Amino acid sequence: MADLKGKTIFITGASRGIGKAIGLRAARDGANVVIAAKTTEPDPKLPGTIYTAAEEMEAAGGKALALKVDIRDEEQVNAAVAKAVEAFGGIDVLVNNASAINLRPTLELPVARFDLMFQVNARATFVCSKACLPYLLKAPNPHILTLSPPLNTDPKWFAGIAPYTMTKYGMTMIALGLAGEFRKEGLASNALWPQTVIATAAVQNLLGGDETIKKSRTPDIMADAAHVILTTPSRELTCRCLTDEEVLRGAGVSDFSHYAVTPGVEPMQDFFL
Repeated sequence: MADLKGKTIFITGASRGIGKAIGLRAARDGANVVIAAKTTEPDPKLPGTIYTAAEEMEAAGGKALALKVDIRDEEQVNAAVAKAVEAFGGIDVLVNNASAINLRPTLELPVARFDLMFQVNARATFVCSKACLPYLLKAPNPHILTLSPPLNTDPKWFAGIAPYTMTKYGMTMIALGLAGEFRKEGLASNALWPQTVIATAAVQNLLGGDETIKKSRTPDIMADAAHVILTTPSRELTCRCLTDEEVLRGAGVSDFSHYAVTPGVEPMQDFFL
């Protein structure tokens, strides 16, 4: 099976959750992981910093570069990409993982929160992709993986949460657009989304707390699915909206029970599926 040894993976929001899990999975192969995130000080509700994540990835067998980056700031993103290239010689993979969520209904959602979701989700996906593209296009197996849901225009996905849905779908549309634009150059660009709820800080703090966590899967399932995608030849897998289960079933996995947070408990279907 192909691995990511020696590859450089630039991951936004990799200090915790799914982004960190993807980084750890790559690190176990001996990859270079660039942790581009804002958290430098621990928070009781948001455990983990870019530095603790880097320590874990180095302990797992990889090399790590912890960079404090606000992905809303184009200059900071460009500077981070330059530091990654200086440290590791190039970029093979970009994972657009960082995301902002606010599910307040229209009359309760401050415009500033709408702007934040747009900036962190759709806009930053574009900014980070643009910054990494010159280096990705020089890589032998370049991938952009964006963690966003498959497109669906059913009004139920917009009623009351249109701003969040719009910005997440914006991430997917950028992923698909890049796939079409750079297909001839051999760049793969795909979207990946979980089939079930994943145990992350967002779920713990915003989407149901402990009860929902008990009915979730660990971020490892997304990390394993991402690994399958990122080790696939880029010309063979692009312009797809994929789910973790779909990817892993295609790789021969049929038993997902070990990903359950609570053994024996059926995980909840994800919000967008």
